This record gives sequence, C-alpha cells and structure tokens, in this order.
Amino acid sequence: MPTAVRELPPVYAPEGVERRHYERWVAAGYFTADATSSRPAYCIVLPPPNVTGQLHMGHALNHSLMDVLTRRRRMQGYETLWLPGMDHAGIATQNVVERELAREGISRHDLGREKFVERVWQWKAEYGGKILDQMRRLGEGVDWTRERFTMDDGLSRAVQEIFRRLYADGLIYRAERIINWCPRCLTALSDIEVEHSDDEGELVSISYGPITVATTRVETMLGDTAVAVHPDDERYAHLVGTFVELPLTGRRIPIVADEHVDPNFGTGAVKVTPAHDPNDFEIAQRHGLPALTIMDERGVITAPGPFQGLDRFEARPAVTAALRELGLIVAEKRPYVHAVGHCSRCDTVIEPRLSLQWFVKVESLAKAAGDAVRDGRVVIHPPEMARMYFDWVDNMHDWCISRQLWWGHRIPVWYGPGGEMVVVGPDETPPAGDGWHQDEDVLDTWFSSALWPFSTLGWPEETADLAKFYPTSVLVTGYDIIFFWVARMMMFGLYAMKHRGPRDAVPFRIVALTGLIRDERGRKMSKSAGNGIDPIDWIDRYGADATRFTLLRNASPGTDVSVGDEWAQASRNFVNKIWNAARFAMLNGATTQGPIPVDELTTADRWILSRLGSVVRDVDAFLDAFEFAKACDTLFHFTWDEFCDWYVELSKLPLERGGADAARTRRILGHVLDVLLRLWHPIIPFVTEELWTTLTGAESLVRAVWPSGTVDGRPPLDALDRRDDDAEERLAALQEVVTEVRRFRAEQGLRPAQRVPARIDGLDAAGLGEFDEQLRRLARLDPADAQFRETAAVVVGVRGTEVRVGLDLSGAIDLDKERARLEKALEAARREVETARAKLDNTEFLAKAPEAVVAKMRARLADAEADVTRLTEQLAALHRMRG
Repeated sequence: MPTAVRELPPVYAPEGVERRHYERWVAAGYFTADATSSRPAYCIVLPPPNVTGQLHMGHALNHSLMDVLTRRRRMQGYETLWLPGMDHAGIATQNVVERELAREGISRHDLGREKFVERVWQWKAEYGGKILDQMRRLGEGVDWTRERFTMDDGLSRAVQEIFRRLYADGLIYRAERIINWCPRCLTALSDIEVEHSDDEGELVSISYGPITVATTRVETMLGDTAVAVHPDDERYAHLVGTFVELPLTGRRIPIVADEHVDPNFGTGAVKVTPAHDPNDFEIAQRHGLPALTIMDERGVITAPGPFQGLDRFEARPAVTAALRELGLIVAEKRPYVHAVGHCSRCDTVIEPRLSLQWFVKVESLAKAAGDAVRDGRVVIHPPEMARMYFDWVDNMHDWCISRQLWWGHRIPVWYGPGGEMVVVGPDETPPAGDGWHQDEDVLDTWFSSALWPFSTLGWPEETADLAKFYPTSVLVTGYDIIFFWVARMMMFGLYAMKHRGPRDAVPFRIVALTGLIRDERGRKMSKSAGNGIDPIDWIDRYGADATRFTLLRNASPGTDVSVGDEWAQASRNFVNKIWNAARFAMLNGATTQGPIPVDELTTADRWILSRLGSVVRDVDAFLDAFEFAKACDTLFHFTWDEFCDWYVELSKLPLERGGADAARTRRILGHVLDVLLRLWHPIIPFVTEELWTTLTGAESLVRAVWPSGTVDGRPPLDALDRRDDDAEERLAALQEVVTEVRRFRAEQGLRPAQRVPARIDGLDAAGLGEFDEQLRRLARLDPADAQFRETAAVVVGVRGTEVRVGLDLSGAIDLDKERARLEKALEAARREVETARAKLDNTEFLAKAPEAVVAKMRARLADAEADVTRLTEQLAALHRMRG
C-alpha cells in the first residue's frame, strides 16, 4: 500500500490541501493558454469585478460556474483560456479615495487633477484587487499571466481607438440634452445607473390663472417656460396660443398644444420645465421654447428671488408655502407614492438636468445587437430570457458616456482657442500651443467594459490571442446586468470586429444567464437586510469545495439560487463522504493499473459500470445545456446512493475473500473512483485532486482526460459503454429486497446493527442466487439454525417471482414492551383519526376554512388512517410471535 494512502487522514481537512494545490497548479502553468496551439479554442472572459470590490456570493456563484465550464473543456482537450481582470469602477473608486482624503482634512481639488489621479493609483496598488486573492481561495482556474485592468495601457489604447472610430463614423456626438445628474457624485449617469423606488412624496395642484397643473417637484415651476395641453382636448382649445402669468416670477408663458400630453391624466394640462425634465425638453424642442436652468450642479436654486441659495428639498416647501399664501394651491396630496430615481452608487435622488455631454448614437448599433440574437449567431440561455434582452436593445436611448470625474479614461478630445475640436487617436499627437486643452470629463466605466471581450485579447492590434480566442465561447453573467453590460458588449464587438464578417464579429457565441443569490427564505441578499453571507467565511468554515457545491447544486439557468448555512454544512458532510469512500477503497488496494477484467465481472461489477456510463452521458448532456444543478444532482445521487451505499458495501465480501475476487474488485473500485473524481473535479477541484493524485500517482487532474474522451483524439476511459440492462435489473431487485427487509426491521423497532436469524427462499428463481451472503450482510441477517422458528416474513415480488425472507424475531425484541408501545401508538393514531374526521364532517369548517387548510386536514386524516392500519398489522404480527 502506498505511503500516501496510509497517511490519508480519516477526516478531510481542506485548509491543509487547498492552498498547496492551488499554488502548484499556478506554478505549473496548468491554467496558461497557448495561442499557438492547434487545439480548438475555448475562451471565457471573466466579467471584471470592481477594483474596490470584495468577493460576494453572487461572484462566488458565477465564478464557480465559469470554473466548471473551463476546467471541463480543458480536460476535454480544448485550448482553454479563462481571462481574469478588474474594472476601474470610476465613481466607486473616486468616492473611496475622496473619503480617504476627507479623513485627512483635504479634498481632491486641494491636490489637483494630476496629483489626485496619482493618489488613486497608489490606493489601487495598496488596497485594490483584494477580490483577486479571494478568487484564488475559491480555486478559480484563471490565466493569471493574462490578467487585465480597464485602465492599463493596452485597454486604454483600445478605448481611445474605438472612440476615434465611432466619432469618425458619426456614432459619437456632443450635445445639450437632459441627463440624469447626481448632485452628490457631481456627474452624469446613464439610465441604467439609476435605480427607481416607490417613495412617499407630495402631489401639489397649482393654479396658473385659467388653467391648473399638478407636480411632485414644486420647486421646478420656477423654470417653467410653457403649459402644454393635448391638441384634441376641447376643454383647453380656446386657450392654446394664449399666455398666462407664471406665479412668483411675473413671467408670461404660452399655452401650447402637444400630442405628448395625456388628457386623461390629472387635469390634462402639464407644466413644461425644459431644463429639468426629459419629456419637457422634447416638448420644448418641438415648440421652440427656451430652457431655463434654475438649479446648480449640487441641486441648489439659482433662480433670482427669495428662493435663491436654497437646496432643492428646502425650496420645495418654501415655494409651496409662498403659493399657498397667494391662494394658488388648488389641492395637496400627502403622502403621494411615486417612482423616484436614485443614484445606484450613493442613493441620492437624481435630478434631471440640461447639460452638454457626449453621447453614443445607438440606433444602428442596437439593431445589430438585436439581429445577432434573432438570427442565432448568439444564443441566450435560457431562451425565455431573450425577451428581456430584446426589450432593452429595441428601445434603447442614446447613451450618455461622459462623466464629470477625474478617475477614468479621459475623453480624447482637444479644444482650441478658436473653437476648434480635435479627436485624438492612440498613435496621434494631441494639438499643442496656447489655448489648447483636453476635455475635462472621463468616459462612463461601462464604455471600457463594453470592449472587454476583444480589448483584453489585444485589440486594436491583430494579436495571436485575438486570432485564436475571439469570438469568446460563453459569457456567464447575472440576468440583472443584461442591460449594463451584455447589450453594450454586443454593440461594440459587432462594430469593432465587423471586418471578420457577421458570424465571427460577435463577442461571444452563448450568453448563459444566471440568477440572483437569495437566503434560505428566498429573500434577496443585501447589506440592509442583514442576510448576506461572506463566501470567504464559508471557505474558512467548510472549505472551498463545500462552498462551491452548495452554490452549484442549486444553479439552474436564469433561476435565483437560495443558500444557507445548513446547506453548506450538508455539502461539507458530502465532501467527507467522498473522502471516506475513496479512503476505504484505497486502503483496500483500489487501483487504476492494468486492464479491466471484462470476462470476470460479477453482476455487481457489471451494474456499477453500466450505471457509471449512464452518469457520464447524463453529466455531459447537463453541462452542455448549462444545467449545473442537474449535473450535480446526478453525480450526488450516484456517488452517495449507488457507489457508497451499494457498491462499496457489496465490495467488502470479495475483498475479504482475497485472491482473484479481491483483485478484480480492487480494479473496479479504482476505475469507478477514477472516473468519479474526474467528473467531480470541475465542481469540487481540491478534494478530487488530493484523492486522484493519491489513487493514480499521476501529476494532476487539471489536465487529465475527461471520461468521455477529448476533442483532440484521446479516447474515452475504458468500460464506459457497457450498458447492461440485465445487471441493472438484477441489482434493482436486490435493492428492493434489502430495502423491504430494512423497512420491516425498522417498523419492528430493531436496532440497525442487531442481527436476526432468517431463512431466504426464491433467490435463485429471481436470478439473485449469487447475492445470498451479500443480502444477509446488507440486511443484518444470520443463517437459520436448528432452533429457528419463523415468526414473521417479508415477501417481495421481483423479476416475475417472489423472494421470501422468513425471520425469527422471538429473541430479538421484548414482546411485552413492544406490545405496550404499539398499543399506545395505535391509541394515539385512532384519536388523530377521530379529530380529523370530526373536522371534515363539520360543514361550517368546510365552508369557511381556506382550501389549503382543508387539504391539510384531509392529508392528516389519510396519514392517521395509514398509521392505524400499519400499527394494527404490527400488533397482529406480534401476536403470532407468541405462538
């Protein structure tokens, strides 16, 4: 027996295994892809976590899924690249560093732009990227030699180049538009960086002379430049073209007719504030109305008068009070619940604001992104989620890409003293001289992230990586960022790589959408709910394998995943089950050496090999369909219910016999364990690596052959095509007999280890003659001796005949105590029947109780009646024992 086998501890201790194996994998270059290889490519780019981030359960789920996919493809012979990296997270990172400066009593403006950006880089070097170390703890097989950062030189070059190209093609422009503005972060936000919630506010109706308008933002009336009504609304037809005086300002504003107005909403008349509402801005464009900005970037009123200098939320009640004093308030409704946009970063209420910004013209880009899914070049999985994708790309607005920050990719545009504007590409020299200056804004973080599938591979250069691994194979990401990221990568990938033709311009072939992580009660995990779980805490307590398995065994396409501590504990127990079964097998000489003796196999051997082949085929099919939960469930039940509970137990007798029987059994144990560990490796890599290298003496599972073979010509493992219906039928019959005897023993109150004499008839007729001794071991039965007196029998119909197990329980139980126990239980069951029946006979209960309550009561009655029948039969059997 190898020394390593003897030294396997009785309980698996992950902390002593995980770091050792991971460091060895990385040092050996197992995860490093070769762009010059002739093998077919398989590539996943890791959705880049924020440089400020830490590993949370959502990351742990998605990263585990990607690790399963890439580890399996690597074992299948693909040249596999899983490319890691981080996002610079413009707003989040700038906020972190600004808070750090505030603790020092200074601001970024005290430092100036250049020094502030240097400070951010220093923070990134010291604190950023903590999540990358946490990814190692989870066991992620990424290619660390290709790690990228959205602000590194290569990706910055790609950002500058695609900006230049888009601008040259008329797909980037600068214009004054209403944008989402965060008065706290002091930057524009795209629509998808705004989170809407139903907030309590107020709805105030104001008299504008002959017409009444209603608003939830009273302070904005200071910037009104018109009142709009529907052109077909007869109530106001006579007022269209006239003017009213705007209260508190003395300005006269027109009443205009516009089809945007809903005549059935409110009074059918709306105030028009072009500089502070996107719909009003559109109305103003159609009617040539001026746009008056009455707030600054911090949400402070700038309109001359008594409200100047007030914050918008201070101005709101002040303006209302002034209108009330003039008798112009027609109605007030409080609370009034309505949707309010908040900054996704700091939760500040968004202020629509007219601002000069840079935009991507998305119409043609979005259409191309939609067409790629409609014509099948990109497949969204599960397919029912494609509708969500189409809802977004088919209704996308132009994308505001400029942000008023200092940390990020600065917009590559220079302005001259005479109003000149020059867009500068990565190989071009910016204009110099007096009066020339670069645009102060930076690009939206999602702009650089949209380039991720090709910029990380070297674009705009035609690198070996880009030639080999683009398009990438699969994008694994949560359905909640299909808008943020997926659609934008589609737009930019199809645009930047269009020279490859429609089929190969797509950034990925498949989008595999995952769900959200929820707690055991189905609630979304969040800091505010206090139900979040730190995956590193789980890794420390249960191990990385148990953490991964807990997540993966619940991961169905596009479906939310519920987890809890109890499930992680169960996963740890299962990992130990695998460890103990493998340890037993290896301590008893399980081996992978030599051919499988196919002509000497017992029925049990044939059965386990037949079932193993089916499991390999099922797991392959499930993983190909991204059905991770089904793959885990299949492996779990085979490992625990069939291999551990049955074959390992059946192997003990031939191992004890020694000789050829033991040698054959050791080879089958070794083969099944070998295949199982390979199948489990992508899911639980550490324990499988420790066991497999001990079992086989080979270097590593990471690059071992996948059981069903490889795409580069290596054949499937031996004996995987041995479908054996006869063996499966015989073992099913044996299992049924053993299970029925065990059930009967439990009903009679026998201890699990307690042995009783038995006479077994009918095994030969059922084709189970070879299992006589095995059956007695599994059911704890001794041979019948001269004093044997049958007091009970278990009869099981199998394979067209009956197996009869006669039992002598006379010395196994205290008959008087057992009779007293059964009579007491029978009395309780009869009372339960009476109670449930009385309830169900009560017409008032049936009329008033909810359907679910009535159904539950019917189920109680059925269970109680079954208990009465069972206990009555057991008492009768006890009576027969007394003879």
